Amino acid sequence: MELTLLGTAAPEGLPRPGCPCAGCAACLGEHVRAATTILVDATLLLDATPAAGAAAARAGYAPSGIGHVLSTGPGGGPPAGQDLTTASGHRVRAVPVDVPGTGYAVTGPDGTRALYLPPGAAPAEPTEPAEPAGAERPYEVVLADVLGRPEALARLRAAGAVGPDTDVIAVHLDHDAPPGAELARRCTAAGARAVPDGTAVPVGRPTPTPVVPRRTLVLGGTRSGKSHQAELRLETYPDVVYAATGGGRAGDPDWPHRVHLHRERRPAHWHTVETRELLPLLAEDGPPLLIDCLASWLSDAMERVDAGDDTAWTAGGRQRLRARADELVAAVRATRRRVVLVSSEVGAGVEPATARQRRYRDELGRLNAAVAAACEEVLLVVAGQVLPLKG
Repeated sequence: MELTLLGTAAPEGLPRPGCPCAGCAACLGEHVRAATTILVDATLLLDATPAAGAAAARAGYAPSGIGHVLSTGPGGGPPAGQDLTTASGHRVRAVPVDVPGTGYAVTGPDGTRALYLPPGAAPAEPTEPAEPAGAERPYEVVLADVLGRPEALARLRAAGAVGPDTDVIAVHLDHDAPPGAELARRCTAAGARAVPDGTAVPVGRPTPTPVVPRRTLVLGGTRSGKSHQAELRLETYPDVVYAATGGGRAGDPDWPHRVHLHRERRPAHWHTVETRELLPLLAEDGPPLLIDCLASWLSDAMERVDAGDDTAWTAGGRQRLRARADELVAAVRATRRRVVLVSSEVGAGVEPATARQRRYRDELGRLNAAVAAACEEVLLVVAGQVLPLKG
């Protein structure tokens, strides 16, 4: 079975007609995308658009050969859970989703399977199998709104419908999707890829698999958006351990509010652990790990060695702190689980007023550099924009 992606954008296309936003302004040349339309083996069309016939012709297919057209909108196909068998030998099952409309699981004459979800949709919970009970297996290809509804991919992974070898393709891309290289990075972090309009995707044949970096360090200043960008890297996974290193801050009435905002933003199915003991988490196998943040971890580590006292610092405090930091870096280097670490980038402002503040700045700079050297990917976030430093 072969899928031809005649379009890969949201229903209004990219750029949106008449939209003055920066995202649409950047959609020029190869970045122009038509509304998502999928042509299956030149005979079955999913989500037809007015330009689908011309797009099929440009891809080398005669529109007259299309025998079936199905829409993901309400009433566009068979009721959820029912099958449709075409004259070409394709079997299509309507898959329930959590928005009005339906998704489609298509099984080709060769037995390969693909799942297509409508824009802004995730599978309804519990996920309906695309095969009779007991015959569930991962799809070979999944086409979904990966950036708009990351929980769709998380649900499919949790249900076993997306496996390590599933080719996940991001479709329904809208003008709020990051342009250019950042789109590729976001998709890669999700274990997915974005492709240009007109791309032919063979189902069940070897395809380029996104290489997801095992270790990612996200740096940024205060309120730069670094934590949000770190969370985006893991939001398509069903199980994530969030290691919060900040702890409680006595006498700071604003701290509980900040913690609440962080928790509200994270997916509800993530598991939060408030700890500064990171070595056991990095050493054990498990789901992806998000550590937020190294700056708070270092602040606690400096308190443990009484870094504010000159005598304690010179009498062994510095050595003990750096030995502990070296242990953390070694654990990051040796970990076998997917980990995203957050840290603050300091030293670009005024000279700190006290010796302790200068020590903190210097030690955090050293720690960031050492962790960055141990990571495959390093990102700097400035004003919410991601700048790749490594990877």
